[in-house]
Amino acid sequence: MNTTAAVRLALQENGREPEGPARNARAEQLVEEAGHTGDTALLIDALFNLLSAYNFSSESEKMFVPFARVLRMWDERPGDFDEFAAHRLHWMFKWVSSGMLDQPGIPLASVEKWQAEMEHRYRLAGHSERAVRQGEFRIARDTGDLPRAERAFAAWLAADRDGMSDCHACELNAQGAWLDQLGRPAEALETWAPVLAGEFTCAHEPHVVLASSLLPLVRLGRTEEARTHHLRGYRMIRDMESMRSTVADHIEFCALTGNEARGLELLAEHTGHFAPSGDPDTLLGFLAAAALLARRLGELGLGEREMPGPAGRVWTADALHAHARAEALALAARFDARNGSTVVGARVTARMDAAPLLERLPLGVRAERLTTGPRPAPVAEAPPGEDVGTLLATARRLTEEFDPGSRGAWDAAARAAGDGAGLDALARAELAGHAALRGTGGPEERAARFREAAALYEEAGRPVEAAGARARHALALALLGDGDEADAPALVDAEWARLRELDAPPRRIASVMLHRCRVLLHRLPEGSEAAVSPAELERAIDEVLAYAEEHAEHEEHSASGRALRARVADAFELRGAAASAAGDPARAAAAFARAAEVADGAGLSWYAAGAREELARAAMACGDPKSAIGAARSALEHGAGLLADTTAARLHLILSDALSAVGERETAVEHALEAAHWADRAGQGETLGAWARLALGGALHGLGRADEAASVLETVLPDLERQDDEGQVVRARWWLGECLAALRDHRQAAEQFLRAAGVAQGWDDQEDHAVLANLAADCLDRAGLDDEAERAYERAGELWRGLDRPEAAVRVLRARAWVAARGEDGLPAARELMAAAVRECTAALGAAGDEERLASLRAELAQTHRQFGELVVRSCPGEPGDEDGDGTARAAYEEGLAHAERAVAAFAACGPALRDQRTAAQLMAAWLEADLGRAEEAAARARAVAAEYGDEEEGAAPARRAEAGNLVKYVAQQGG
Repeated sequence: MNTTAAVRLALQENGREPEGPARNARAEQLVEEAGHTGDTALLIDALFNLLSAYNFSSESEKMFVPFARVLRMWDERPGDFDEFAAHRLHWMFKWVSSGMLDQPGIPLASVEKWQAEMEHRYRLAGHSERAVRQGEFRIARDTGDLPRAERAFAAWLAADRDGMSDCHACELNAQGAWLDQLGRPAEALETWAPVLAGEFTCAHEPHVVLASSLLPLVRLGRTEEARTHHLRGYRMIRDMESMRSTVADHIEFCALTGNEARGLELLAEHTGHFAPSGDPDTLLGFLAAAALLARRLGELGLGEREMPGPAGRVWTADALHAHARAEALALAARFDARNGSTVVGARVTARMDAAPLLERLPLGVRAERLTTGPRPAPVAEAPPGEDVGTLLATARRLTEEFDPGSRGAWDAAARAAGDGAGLDALARAELAGHAALRGTGGPEERAARFREAAALYEEAGRPVEAAGARARHALALALLGDGDEADAPALVDAEWARLRELDAPPRRIASVMLHRCRVLLHRLPEGSEAAVSPAELERAIDEVLAYAEEHAEHEEHSASGRALRARVADAFELRGAAASAAGDPARAAAAFARAAEVADGAGLSWYAAGAREELARAAMACGDPKSAIGAARSALEHGAGLLADTTAARLHLILSDALSAVGERETAVEHALEAAHWADRAGQGETLGAWARLALGGALHGLGRADEAASVLETVLPDLERQDDEGQVVRARWWLGECLAALRDHRQAAEQFLRAAGVAQGWDDQEDHAVLANLAADCLDRAGLDDEAERAYERAGELWRGLDRPEAAVRVLRARAWVAARGEDGLPAARELMAAAVRECTAALGAAGDEERLASLRAELAQTHRQFGELVVRSCPGEPGDEDGDGTARAAYEEGLAHAERAVAAFAACGPALRDQRTAAQLMAAWLEADLGRAEEAAARARAVAAEYGDEEEGAAPARRAEAGNLVKYVAQQGG
């Protein structure tokens, strides 16, 4: 590279590169190359490029030397600096001054000297003292000189803003951080509000403010905003090397809100930040946050767990805590020694020793579990002073009374019993049966426990209970499907007969009859050699209903009566399950509703949570989300404290889907978060939790919260892909692509659409494939990747034609024309594509059979002519009135006008529904008439549009009248 132009182009390109060592190395090389050209102005630019690269990287400590070089050049030959270069020199003085404060090896006297030098040079240059007072404030703040800090802070705010002042966003960031440090979080958030709202932004804001606001929001109870700021903010800074302290803020937030697993993921992505390069101030913050996170893991009993840390060894949480804490305190001591205070050490210690602010704040993003398997269900503590015998007696009594507290009572008894040593056979049988019912262990272990319980009941002389346990064992075998499945119906029938012989209580007999129904239901799937007919299952359910209802009437007000009513509810629930299996959601919903009604009537609303869950699911299948909402909410309300984690997760997920369906997406977000939380607790984060996070991402996307939705969807995709559910994967990538497009990351959006299209291309229905290919092409177009966009549009057009969707194919041809207009062939290629769009649309109109398609195609033909005219005019060099023109411009404008008139006619054929588009085309024609010098015709067209809208104030009317009026004024000013 040996020319000034080449070096200047390289400087521009390097300025657009991502922060990091590669950009720094290139900047260093360009300084050397600029020096070889002998162009002093170019060398100054190269030095400024190097200073900027260093400042926004982990090598900020390197900027002092090149800045001294630039300053010496200024002092020796200020005439070599144009106005912009002089501005950059004084601007970067702030970076150097504050950067020195971040280096504990630089004496405080030197920092103060540079601060005074900055003040002197700003005064000579005529700049406001605002930036100077801000620098003084920072020195006083970091050294703990509170009176000086307050004076400097007030002087900073009082001074006038000028070209040397930090941008509004950065100033508000620093001001809010000071207020928060003073213990005034509400005022801090009020100060940050314009930045958070997007009123003031820059290359690093609102990135930093989003992170700074996390803990103040949590402390004020504004947890929803805190979650939002974490999801938005971390995504913004995760690839920015200069954001070490901001990453630390996010890790600290996770450590203090029950999201230690998320904090570990963030730490793992940024282990490079442990390196001592860059300014020690940000290293200090990162070490403190890492120490805090490691300490929290130790407090959770995970001190021996491996976790990310500095390169070169394997770290446990305890080891990293000790290391990071010691390093942070040592670095803080260097700052305090330099500053002559203890302020830095006190702040760092307080940060590392901070107590959690919340037990949990669901974030909605996937994080690795810190423990394996589901968390154990909470076990009821045994009341003090009660022995195993008393606890067993309580559990038996509550079971007989059909009380929901019986489960907790059995838990307490089991905990007190330990391994069962010293208990009689009856007690051991009851505890084994309870453990099996509670789902302890896998299916095989549960079956074994029922078998064990049956043997113990026989030993205890309790044949009725033994028969019930054997029936449950048979059901477990049926569900296990290990080869003994075929024997299950006969085994249950045998126990049913035995109970009748023993004249067992009706509630016991009804239970075994239900077990028989469940076995039959399990054998219903089509294709099974042992499958039973739906009619056989229906007869079995009718038998249970008749038996349980008859005996419930005789014991209506007793505990046995309530238990029999529960069996009736169970039978209706089974009928609903059979209807669902048969693909009849309406019949299923009616059965599940009847089950809940029976339970409610017996005072057993808590018992109907399962029926209500299935009712909600059936209602969704019937397209009735309102009923689903009511059923799911009722299940959560009546089952509070009794639901298994998995059940709670499913109910919240159903609620989220149903609420999204009726447009209540804000509430849907809350329930999706809860669903993900309970699924994670149940150890189902990769399955049920993934579906919940997909629902969360969709709800956030529907609310227009693209950055949050993108964060959630990016983390859930790996889980969805492991499940091999193509539909869910395509949906996630589709939503993620739309989110990225909304965030103007069109290249990445196109990648998501293309990957989703790659899955959908194997589906029988190709409409999703076509839409995704079209969306990918649109994003490639917006990203300026013309060749890739052209290929994607061509593929989308082929797919639309294969689906007999000519209107979509015509839109694709128009898009291809605009892409072609930017290419080497330019206007000729674009004109041919637009002409092809006209031909294809006209041919489709001739073949259209129904009025709906005719209307759609007429609208597309009108749009095509309008865009054809616009393309021809835009691609024309010059205007019709150019004196040096050769007539090309006038011909192009005449052609554009002809297409505009055709568009007006085509829109008119569509009727009043497209009036606004027709009048827009009329005004386009009017402007072209004016440019062609036909003032009278142009004004007439404009007045006709204004007259058509009259005094209307709705829709496009005001804008159309205003444009028409402006056109008339323009014509008049031109002398028309």
